[in-house]
Amino acid sequence: MPISRRLLLASATLATPALAQAWPSRPVRLIVPFPPGGLVDVLARSISQRLTERLGQPVVVENRAGAGGNIGADAAAKSAPDGYTLLASSLGPVAVNQFIYRSMPFDTQTAFAPIVLLASTPKVLCVGATKPWRTVQQVVEAAKARPGVLTGGSAGPGTSLHLALELFKRTTGTDIQHVPYRGAAMAITDLIAGQIDLVIDNLPNILGQITGGQVRALAAATPQRLPQLPDVPTMGEAGIDLVFGTAFGMVAPAGTPEPIIRRLAEEITLALRDPAIGGRLAQQGAVLGGGSPEAFAALIAREKAVLEPVIRAAGITAQ
Repeated sequence: MPISRRLLLASATLATPALAQAWPSRPVRLIVPFPPGGLVDVLARSISQRLTERLGQPVVVENRAGAGGNIGADAAAKSAPDGYTLLASSLGPVAVNQFIYRSMPFDTQTAFAPIVLLASTPKVLCVGATKPWRTVQQVVEAAKARPGVLTGGSAGPGTSLHLALELFKRTTGTDIQHVPYRGAAMAITDLIAGQIDLVIDNLPNILGQITGGQVRALAAATPQRLPQLPDVPTMGEAGIDLVFGTAFGMVAPAGTPEPIIRRLAEEITLALRDPAIGGRLAQQGAVLGGGSPEAFAALIAREKAVLEPVIRAAGITAQ
């Protein structure tokens, strides 16, 4: 006698809590779609240590960089939705890249189940310590005097650093040559060496180099001055209407059981509230996240709505 669809659905529903209760019974893979050393990597490794303790199984970070995060995100999107593959990323691959890349290896709208916001970060415009500029206006004047000569580094085409640079150019009416790298750490290295003129980077990525005197912070793209850099003016104080930050979060392949999603959100929120983890990240300039999957899903939707017109207007594209 055929088994009814209703009975199958009921059986699946009853099995889900049991599956979640048994999870995890083996190591969990946490994909970071960017190179080691960047903020996503730092966040993922800090969280993975605590999750390893709390879940009783290793949570292993795997860096799979390339294509603005699409390579690693694609690997996560096409993994089994069983809670053993997670993705820690900026919102580029899960929200913004669909507006930048001509073709995507996965459907951004349906590929992922949001878990939780990890952190958001303010951005700061920095120049190398050997450069002559002391204010943002001096950079703007130099860029206008020599259109296309000044160079601005980013973590790659379409990344948040690239978007910040394009927003800065559009707001100030300047022509600055974009120099993409395979990750923010590489851009900072060349900034220090004087190979490029400026970056607009996430504060945690570059705070150590600022305080160490290797680079000079000229302005923060924030509504108020940053407590870590009280002497650095905001873009608004410098006469430039630019506020822009970056959100980072964790997602799972769509279809991952909801109890697993909620347990991860709860465990990560607790980890971020722990001074040993969250306190260290906050000192580096991150605004800590946490919360529910629903709140993170709403943030992703807002990011899409805000950035799509900016990307279209600036003509930002990638292969």
